[in-house]
Amino acid sequence: MSLELVEWVATWPSLLPYFDGSVPAGFPSPAEDYLETPLDLTEFLIENKAATFLMRVDGDSMKDAGILDGDLLVVDRAAAPNNGCIVVVAVNGEYTVKRIRRGPDCIWLDPANHLYQPIRVSIGEDLHVFGVVKHAIHTLR
Repeated sequence: MSLELVEWVATWPSLLPYFDGSVPAGFPSPAEDYLETPLDLTEFLIENKAATFLMRVDGDSMKDAGILDGDLLVVDRAAAPNNGCIVVVAVNGEYTVKRIRRGPDCIWLDPANHLYQPIRVSIGEDLHVFGVVKHAIHTLR
C-alpha cells in the first residue's frame, strides 16, 4: 500500500446543507420532516485544522478496516498515536497506513487484510509516525 499526499487548500468553514435526521438503510420509514441546516464539514471531520491533511490510499492492505484503494484519508498529525490507532507511518522512508500495536521490545504495524503480514519495527529502526487516520472518505461507484 502506498499513499499520495493530496494538495488541499483549506478554506474555513466549508458549509454544506445538512438534512437533519437519519436515512433508513433498511425498510423506508414514513415521510418525516427534515430540517435543513448548514453543516460545516471541517468541524465534522477535523479536530486540529492546522495539523490535518488529506492523503489518497493506493492499495488494499487495510480493506477490512474500511479503508479502500482510492480513499481519501483525513490524517491528524496532532493526535496521539495510541495503541490500536490506524496511523500513517514512514518505515525506512516509505509511507504506509496500518494499525499500530506496541509490543514489549518493538512496534507492530498490522494490516487489515489477511493477505498481508504485520510489519515488525524494532527499537532503533527508522519509524516516523506521520499522523493518526481520523476518517476515510469513499467514493461510491
